[in-house]
Amino acid sequence: MRGDWVAQLQDAVLAQDPDTDIVLVAHSLGCLLAAAWAAASPCAHRVKAALLVAPGDPQREDLVATLSSWSPVVLQRLPFRSVLLGSRNDPYCSLARAQQFAQAWGAQFVDYGAAGHINADSGLGLWPDGHERLQRLCCQRI
Repeated sequence: MRGDWVAQLQDAVLAQDPDTDIVLVAHSLGCLLAAAWAAASPCAHRVKAALLVAPGDPQREDLVATLSSWSPVVLQRLPFRSVLLGSRNDPYCSLARAQQFAQAWGAQFVDYGAAGHINADSGLGLWPDGHERLQRLCCQRI
């Protein structure tokens, strides 16, 4: 359930030292979690940035019943810098829908080509490109 995930993210953020830079790295439903949490949490200002990878779309016809607690998707601008990577052949989210999420959240959108769900099944291995993108995001100043 989305509410349980939001509560766990809130607990994780509160467990961090207030002077620690927090950077979220989210995949699939984790992207939607970051948006839902940021819209509800008074602690969202503690997050410096977020790397959002291959968001899932719980409003897809084939996922609606399974992911009902994730609808509607929170489409509020994120209060922190973010980059969203979407794939042209992601089985869980169309490229157009990923672009819609990025626009609503105020995230920089990256068309990651035909990379499936941008996960282990995509053959990315340790994914050095993802690590490099995260490092660049972390080094940017607000």
